[in-house]
Amino acid sequence: MSISAALSNALSGLTASSRSANVISSNVANAMTEGYGRRDVELTSRIAGASGGVQVAAITRHSDPALTHDLRAADSDLNYSDTIATFRTRMEDILGTPEDSFSLSAQVVSLENSLITAASRPDLPERLSAVLTASQRLATTFNDASGGIQKLREEADAEIDAAVTRLNEMTKQVDDLNDAISRARYTGGDTAGLMDHRQKVIDEIAQYVPVREVQREGGAVALMTPGGAFLVDGTAADLSFTRTNIITPYQTVDAGQLSGLELNGNPVATSGGVSALGGGRLAALFSVRDDLAVEAQSRLDTVARDMVERFQQSGLDATRGPTDPGLFTDGGGAFNAADEVGISARISVNALVDPAQGGATWRLRDGLGAATTGSPGDSSLLNDLNAVLSERRIPPSGSFGTAGITASGLSSSLLSLAGTERQLSEQSMAYDKTRHSELQERFLADGVDTDDEMQRLMLVEQAYAANARVIQTMDDLLNILMGL
Repeated sequence: MSISAALSNALSGLTASSRSANVISSNVANAMTEGYGRRDVELTSRIAGASGGVQVAAITRHSDPALTHDLRAADSDLNYSDTIATFRTRMEDILGTPEDSFSLSAQVVSLENSLITAASRPDLPERLSAVLTASQRLATTFNDASGGIQKLREEADAEIDAAVTRLNEMTKQVDDLNDAISRARYTGGDTAGLMDHRQKVIDEIAQYVPVREVQREGGAVALMTPGGAFLVDGTAADLSFTRTNIITPYQTVDAGQLSGLELNGNPVATSGGVSALGGGRLAALFSVRDDLAVEAQSRLDTVARDMVERFQQSGLDATRGPTDPGLFTDGGGAFNAADEVGISARISVNALVDPAQGGATWRLRDGLGAATTGSPGDSSLLNDLNAVLSERRIPPSGSFGTAGITASGLSSSLLSLAGTERQLSEQSMAYDKTRHSELQERFLADGVDTDDEMQRLMLVEQAYAANARVIQTMDDLLNILMGL
């Protein structure tokens, strides 16, 4: 072998060793970087005339497609259960727990106690005022709870809008990265960094919508949901949604008053057996806005309706006309069973017993339709009002069963349902969190092993030193020849 050939071989070895050391350094530096794929340098023999040597053929990025898919699926499930659990927790906060003084059941008990106290001394105005105050607090509790539920729906609607915007941005990024990776492959460039970035983008997409990654020619990938909808395949799909700023109990997506989700201009379901975009945070937000919060409003309306109808029933107050409202009204008027939706937002105390609205508290004792005061010692109506709260009535609607139940029992059942559903959602989230953590550990373990990288670096250093020694020897030989 000639001196020039030996020098060429050694220089190619130095170049390969330098590139290998650079890749190993990158692996070690990014050992804890999310989405980073471990790299290896692929070396091949170089043949140039009679000379040999080595050359860098490619930089290989390692990843486990099956493990990556499982981790993304777990991430989708965790985001779904976390969104549902957050809603359930906030619903329990809105309604309160039985031991909370501001809870719905506590307000019903407070009204019962105030009626008992007033019946013992119906002649005392302050006790009648206490009944009015308890009634107003109960009505306000219904109003606030209904408002809180609609606020949750409005927040979910706003988050859906933000999620759709972000998804469109990310699918466009994946499409652009596909093009960049394909160009880099055809021109012999390094694609590992681009693939790292693409993996992080797809990981974020999986938080909103579960996706499967399908390999395409030239290093590109297609993204499709388990339901069969393509988000990226040659081009990025377009998701569209229209935000509604103010939502009332009457507005539903089925009635066309709220926006659904569209994919490339076509309506797409986010729940049910035929859902193309089921799972993930986006589907959970739609579930909160269109199903869970609507069901919570329906239950609250059932309790409010029951309260109104107890005091509106015929025969309770002889001074009240058959079409007149009772102690609790539907926005000031009598309640019609066909108008149950949103009654918890409209329930109010009859103005006839409220001095601030021109009424008088003595009508609680003498009758809502009484023109003048009656006997101050007559507690019969107050006792009857209290009796209707203890009366066992079958809930007019909702998911409270078909057995008779008292007013306080019905409100307690509402709170109990909220608490049970919150616990179940937290259990589901705990399972998804555990599964995600285990897969995350496996994913990290499959990544960069710093001990192994340092051992490889030592071998690279030895190869570098050997090639440097060859060059030094060739230099010494040339100096000897030049000195002859």
